[in-house]
Amino acid sequence: MCGISGWVSYTRDLTTSRALVDAMGRTLDCRGPDDSGSWVRGPAGLAHTRLAVIDLEGGRQPMLADLDDDTVVLTYSGEVYNYREVRDQLRRRGHTFTTRSDTEVVLRGFLEWGAGVATRLNGMFAFAVWDTRPRELTLVRDRLGIKPLYYRPTGDGVLFASEPKAILAHPLGEPVVDVEGLHRMLAYAVTVPGVIWRGMHEVPPGSTVVVRPSGTSTHGYWDLGEAVADAGPRPRLRTAVGVVGDLLDDTIQRQLVADVPRSVLLSGGLDSGALTAIAAEGLGRGGERLQTYTVDFVGYDESFVSDAERADPDGPFVRDVVAHVDCDHRDLVLHAEELADPALRRAVVDAYDVPPGSGDRDRSLYLLFRSIREHSLVTLSGEGADELFAGYHWCHDPTVLRGAGFPWITALFDSYGLPREALAPDVAPMVDLERHLADEFAKAAAAVELRDDESESERAVRVMSHLSMTRHLRVLLDRKDRLSMALGLEVRVPYCDHRLVEYVYALPWSLKSFDGREKSLLRRAVADRLPASVRARAKSAFPSLRDHRYLAALGGQASDLAADADHAVFELIDRSWLYRAARRPPAGLDPVRHTLEWVLNLAVWLELRRPVLKLT
Repeated sequence: MCGISGWVSYTRDLTTSRALVDAMGRTLDCRGPDDSGSWVRGPAGLAHTRLAVIDLEGGRQPMLADLDDDTVVLTYSGEVYNYREVRDQLRRRGHTFTTRSDTEVVLRGFLEWGAGVATRLNGMFAFAVWDTRPRELTLVRDRLGIKPLYYRPTGDGVLFASEPKAILAHPLGEPVVDVEGLHRMLAYAVTVPGVIWRGMHEVPPGSTVVVRPSGTSTHGYWDLGEAVADAGPRPRLRTAVGVVGDLLDDTIQRQLVADVPRSVLLSGGLDSGALTAIAAEGLGRGGERLQTYTVDFVGYDESFVSDAERADPDGPFVRDVVAHVDCDHRDLVLHAEELADPALRRAVVDAYDVPPGSGDRDRSLYLLFRSIREHSLVTLSGEGADELFAGYHWCHDPTVLRGAGFPWITALFDSYGLPREALAPDVAPMVDLERHLADEFAKAAAAVELRDDESESERAVRVMSHLSMTRHLRVLLDRKDRLSMALGLEVRVPYCDHRLVEYVYALPWSLKSFDGREKSLLRRAVADRLPASVRARAKSAFPSLRDHRYLAALGGQASDLAADADHAVFELIDRSWLYRAARRPPAGLDPVRHTLEWVLNLAVWLELRRPVLKLT
């Protein structure tokens, strides 16, 4: 895993501007602490920071291929899990290799198939290729958008990077947030993705962006809807269960390939339990014992109170899985004081491009990643399972499914609300978050391809599934990427393997929920590998701290911020609201706590990013 960045300027010779290219790359040092490099020639400059996971001695970047009077340069981030198979194909076509890295496979694959190489890769990746003869830059992103990639057109070319902060490090980056950017910032707090910086774009998942002297064009090479269009007859339940089990086995074994220690994030739920059991089997065949990690809080089990998100604490189920598979397990037990530390908030906010909206969950995950990084460089996580196998309660709520809005926002509004209520009086009239969300929903729902043989209720579920995979999941993947890569840790997500996604997404709802429970298909596919307690456990959200000491610290920090007369946050936030919220002791997971966390994050984010606000 790495950080990539670069600059193409068709009217300049960038050899005199290498310092700018290098400065962009340095902002991504945390993504690649093991090595760095840059390549600058003529109108192009590419930079790279490396986290070495495969072929530790080889694979340095940017990587070059010289072809007669042409040079092709690659800067690449991610992992290609089938790189050995693709390398064998390329050897049969006459290519030779000097390293064991997947990087060289991607480069040689581009020479052979152009941007079409992406369709042959199984993995998570984002890369840029500069071809000197046609003077073309090609940006490529994996199918589900697991790895991030951003770009900003300039007057004579483009800036690109793994994270916006690298683009903003360039004078042409222009750190401007307008009203539309503010809408996207507020929407991110309720998990709808979007780039907030004016003039900046994401390379869409499953797409390539080609930059030429004549302009920029975007081309999709993969679309989730094609899985429905290409689906054959509805399979029997036994067949579907078998295919899901086989795909999971193959995917997890592929994603265990690394030249560094590997581990699994274990929560005690069905998703992570299945990953743990299958990974432990795979490593066990080679005589290696799997490492697993869980986050917990001091006194959490003893003081636990169930709510709509969590029926029970994780601890007992984690212990059942550990005993069942005999893994090398570590619990990270956190104190309220640790999570309330302003320095921790600052580190976590700095990892993001927008003020994050998950409160202490972001910070506990960051600390968990930091702990894992001391022992393991690669860890597997269960992101995507709930979206793919319908694990959330809103997937089974007819009222939510019939609604004309993002289902997770509809279902969780009472718990989380929207941060609009805290906006300053002169800013609030500019904001119409409901319209923004309605427009985004209409655009997203219109892109869903439906099967002709589906009923009206099945079509509603299809739309929900598509939105979950293409919107909700992208925010979770972004969160995982930013918090892990801020610490130089690679997180792999087996449930996002595109083969598994295509197969399960295309299946009818009757198979995904054949017994009326959430994740029925996954539960049946892994039943014989898990202890009975975990097989039967219902979906449980990532834990959030309820400790009164943490809530008191939250109120104290809000009071201190409200008393800071000159803070930039009051260009956006109503000071009187903040005073009231600080004096009102926040409850466990109520909307006030959620918004208060977001406002404190916003204040830190403004200090770090110093955006230019143009809201009129």
